[in-house]
Amino acid sequence: MAPHPTPTTSAPEHVRYMRLALAEARKSIPVETAFCVGAVIVSSPTHPTSSPSTVLATGYSRELPGNTHAEQCALDKIKGQGPAAVDDVLAGASIYTTMEPCSERLSGNVPCVQRILATKISSVFIGVEEPKDFVECEGTRLLREAGRQVFVVVDPEDPDLGKACLQVARGK
Repeated sequence: MAPHPTPTTSAPEHVRYMRLALAEARKSIPVETAFCVGAVIVSSPTHPTSSPSTVLATGYSRELPGNTHAEQCALDKIKGQGPAAVDDVLAGASIYTTMEPCSERLSGNVPCVQRILATKISSVFIGVEEPKDFVECEGTRLLREAGRQVFVVVDPEDPDLGKACLQVARGK
């Protein structure tokens, strides 16, 4: 059976946060063996300390030591605030990432999908699905099977947003 296509969203706030994630991705130093990805974690609009939604953390590929991915960097910044922060602050939060979260790491590090599923993040917004350059990514499928919402962000005013996410990911 063919996988269901990932639903899209073009809501202005989602486009805005994806553009912020793309700006983060552009900070990545390109390497031949990995993508340049950006991530933004946004609070739930119903969280008592952050209504409307606010940016909780940002990250980009290799920002922190250890061959780190963008999602990992953003999550690690929140984890630095203590275990209570992870559970409380991330309850119902969303993560915006310029590329589908990885489901396999050739380096042996924990994949970003597992890191996200270990939190209470409820929604994942991606700029583009991961191409098969390095591994067969199943991030979207795994997230959806675990009950997380996954959307591709499209910009009605700039139909090349996904293409830009992929170009930056490939260091161009």
